[in-house]
Amino acid sequence: MQEELHKNDEDLRKDMQQRALKPQWERGLGVLARDCPEPFSRAIMDEPVPTHYVTPKITFSRTEDPENHLTMFNAQMIISRGSDAVRCKMFMGTFTGTAMQWFSGLPDGHITSFAQFAKLFREQFYANQVKPPELYDLFNVRQKEGETLKVYLNRFWALTVRLQTHDEKVMVTAFE
Repeated sequence: MQEELHKNDEDLRKDMQQRALKPQWERGLGVLARDCPEPFSRAIMDEPVPTHYVTPKITFSRTEDPENHLTMFNAQMIISRGSDAVRCKMFMGTFTGTAMQWFSGLPDGHITSFAQFAKLFREQFYANQVKPPELYDLFNVRQKEGETLKVYLNRFWALTVRLQTHDEKVMVTAFE
């Protein structure tokens, strides 16, 4: 009986030593590595994230506009100048809820670049994309009762920035 306990103890010790030798991402959080999804390719997984990197303070669950999320993420990554692999890992770090479930359901080794990851992301959450404003939407922007001219102008010009086309004559007519 004591020999059997000693053998089990020794087997457990060896297993713990083997796990300690694996990279942290491969060990998972108390889950065997084979049970953890690994949607990133081996090349992405093997590239470490520099210790000074901080995951952007934005999150995406599934209800937000995916284009807006990508724009905000890319703006933050421009500052840190991360590699393609680091961008993939940092982008994944912005997911919560349904978005994280979607990511976890991707096949192992499926993602090989950030461009591919962004394309998959856009395709998956396309339905949440906010329709860009049209030029005629400017005619619906009116100064509200009690609203200062400055606040009204800010709302008007904020909409003009998001327009795909800029026809100055129509913009002036809409403002009048």
